[in-house]
Amino acid sequence: MNHELTFVQTADGSNTLYNAAIGENYHSRNGALQESRHVFVNSGLDYFLAQNEVNEVSVLEVGFGTGLNFLLSADVCTTRKIKLNYTGIEAYPLSKALISKTAYDQYISPQLWLQFINNYDDLLQTTNSLPQTDSCQLQIANCKLLNFQSQQPYDIIYFDAFAVAHQPEMWNEEAITHTIKFLKPGGVFVTYAITGNLKRLLKALGLTIQKIPGAAGKREMLRAIKFENVSI
Repeated sequence: MNHELTFVQTADGSNTLYNAAIGENYHSRNGALQESRHVFVNSGLDYFLAQNEVNEVSVLEVGFGTGLNFLLSADVCTTRKIKLNYTGIEAYPLSKALISKTAYDQYISPQLWLQFINNYDDLLQTTNSLPQTDSCQLQIANCKLLNFQSQQPYDIIYFDAFAVAHQPEMWNEEAITHTIKFLKPGGVFVTYAITGNLKRLLKALGLTIQKIPGAAGKREMLRAIKFENVSI
């Protein structure tokens, strides 16, 4: 893919990237930082941890992008002394040079940022997880969603693909079914989108749908819980 990428400052002062080839930003222009925190960290990670007394959590992200969702999640888990195993799927990974210019270092610990940047190129060249802090492991799966395979089920799925208008193949039945098979019973699926088709697909797969307030600029978002006895 020929990426034509430019930085854009969003309403909360944080940066995102605009992808001219697709015609969409990586995050909301209403605030990249607030969107990531609200949709994924607060509504996904924090929600799961509030419902489950655990000292270890696993996250699968569809659309790793700039790494903001990972960085914020890792910072939270490090602060709360929770072990984090994080996998990000990204078919078209950004360069280390671009990641370095996001200025996301100001939102997390210096140790986490330096380890992430220093390991970034290695993460793209291995199928293994690499330590980011003493309690955080990260894997970047450099492949398309339907080619991703894992023996590890995940507690939480962050579904952060580009919008259906720009990447419809990421939101169809095949893609969503493939994604949900990696979610543990009792696991949480979160995304900024809440289309009728997505709700129908998730319900058909046995998930309970929750419509919750969206990030700035969006009235609602979707959270779904996988029934304990559902297998796909």
